[in-house]
Amino acid sequence: MANPHRGEVDLLTADGPRLMRLTLGALAELEADLDADGLIGVAQRFENGAFTSRDLIALLTAGLRGGGCDLSQSDVEKLAFQGGAAGAAKAAAQLLGLTFRGEA
Repeated sequence: MANPHRGEVDLLTADGPRLMRLTLGALAELEADLDADGLIGVAQRFENGAFTSRDLIALLTAGLRGGGCDLSQSDVEKLAFQGGAAGAAKAAAQLLGLTFRGEA
């Protein structure tokens, strides 16, 4: 079960919940994958709604890796999410909220 005080969020998949957390390593990976201009660039990309489905997959992958689940982006693309893409996007928004603003 995720602990929001540690910046953790559960990503609900058909196989059950998977823990996500954006550690510094996961954030560095995400910056590189998105070719973003630092952490602010990552946050603004999602906050402004200027993200693609590929960006969402990169975010989920980084969060899962930070949470201890070693999945590739290809693996994440194949996951079935409870609530579909909207459910995955909601979990991603919670993860970003906890990471950058300290709120879910």
